[in-house]
Amino acid sequence: MSIFELCAVLIAIAAVLGYLNVRYLKLPTTIGIMLISLAFSLILVILGRFFPSITETAESIVEQVQFGDTLLKVMLSYLLFAGALHVDLSDLAKQKWIIATMATLGVVSSTFLIGGAVYFLVPLFGYEIKFLYCLLFGALISPTDPVAVLGILKKAGVSKELETKITGESLFNDGVGVVVFLALLGIATGEAELTASHIGHLFLVEAVGGVVFGLVLGAIGYYMLKKIDNYQVEVIITLAMVTGGYALAQTLHVSGPLAMVIAGLMIGNRGRRLAMSDTTRKHLDLFWELIDEALNAILFTLIGIELIVVAQSVTPTALLLAAVSIIVVLASRFIAVSIPVYLLKPLRSFDPGTIKMLTWGGLRGGISVALALAIPKDFGIARDIFLVLTYVIVIFSIVVQGMTVGKLYQAEQRRQSRKADAV
Repeated sequence: MSIFELCAVLIAIAAVLGYLNVRYLKLPTTIGIMLISLAFSLILVILGRFFPSITETAESIVEQVQFGDTLLKVMLSYLLFAGALHVDLSDLAKQKWIIATMATLGVVSSTFLIGGAVYFLVPLFGYEIKFLYCLLFGALISPTDPVAVLGILKKAGVSKELETKITGESLFNDGVGVVVFLALLGIATGEAELTASHIGHLFLVEAVGGVVFGLVLGAIGYYMLKKIDNYQVEVIITLAMVTGGYALAQTLHVSGPLAMVIAGLMIGNRGRRLAMSDTTRKHLDLFWELIDEALNAILFTLIGIELIVVAQSVTPTALLLAAVSIIVVLASRFIAVSIPVYLLKPLRSFDPGTIKMLTWGGLRGGISVALALAIPKDFGIARDIFLVLTYVIVIFSIVVQGMTVGKLYQAEQRRQSRKADAV
C-alpha cells in the first residue's frame, strides 16, 4: 500500500471508532477509541486462528504503518507542540523544581528500579535476560506519556496545581527518557561504550541542544508572528515551525521532543500575549486543538491495532509476568516520585496526597510502545517479552489509571475534607 492509502485507511478507521465511542460508549475519546480498536484487533486475531489469511493481511498492513517511526518521527512533534501551546508558563514556573527533578532524577531512578526488579523477576518465569536489556526496558517504560496525560487530565477534574505538575513532567521527561534509552541501546548493541563521558556528551547534545534549539525556533517564530497580522499566514508559520523544526532537529541530532515543547511554550505564552491579535489567537487555538484531537484519535487507534503484531509474542507466562510488572512499575513510580517530593519539602509545601496522585496520574502511552518496537529484533526473546510487558502496562495505564485518576482525586479531596472537619 502507498503512504496515501495507509493514511486513508487509518483516518477512516479512527473516524469510525470515534463515532462508535461518542455514539455508544461515551468514554473519553482516547480511551474509547483504544478499547474499540483493541476489541477489533482481538476479533481479527481470533478469526486468524481459523482463517490465517486474515491475520497475515492485517499484520502486513500494521507492519507497513511502522508505529515507532510514525509516532516518534511524525506525530509526536505536532502533539507536543499542541500540548505545550496551552500550558501557562507562569503556572509551570511555580512548579519548576519538582517538574525538573521528576523529569531527570525521577526518570533515571525509575529506570534502575524497574530494570533491577525485572532482572530478578524474569528467571522466576523461566526467562534469562541480560541486566543491560532489563535496564533498557526500565528506560522505555519510565517516562510518563504527555499525549496520554494531556488527553485524559483535561476531563479528570484535578486541581490546576496538580495538573501542572503531571503535565509539566510528562512534557519534559519523555525527552530525557529517550536520551537514556538511546544511551543504553547504543551500549547494548555495541555501538557505544559505557562511559560517563559518552553518556554526558549524548545528554548535552540531545537534551541541552534540544532546549537551545527550541528557544531559537520559538524566537524566530515569535518575531515573524509579531511583524504581521494575518491569521492564515500565522497559523502556517506555526505549522512550519513544527514540521521543519522537528526535521531539522533530527538532522542536527538534538532532541526534537524537547525543542517542540520549548517552542510551544514560547508561542503559547509570550507569542500569544504580544504577537497575536484576538482573531489570530482564536484561529490558532482552534487549528491546533483540531490537530491534537485528530492525531490523538489516530494514535490510540494505532495502539489498539498494534495488538495484531504483539499477539504473536503473547503467552500465559508472559501475561503473568506483565501483571507482576504492573505492580513493579507502580511501586517504582511511587519511589521515584517520593524522592523529589521529600527532597523539596523543606523548600516548599505540598498538598496532602501529592505523591499518591503523581504516582497514579503518571500514565504510560504510545512513546513506550514506540521505543519497545525500536528494540532490534536480534535481541530475541528479550524483545518479545518487553513488547508484551510494555503493551499490557500501557493498556492498564490508559484504561484503568486514566479512567480512575479523577475519581481518586475526588476521593482524596473528600478524605482531606473529613480530616479537616474532625480537627
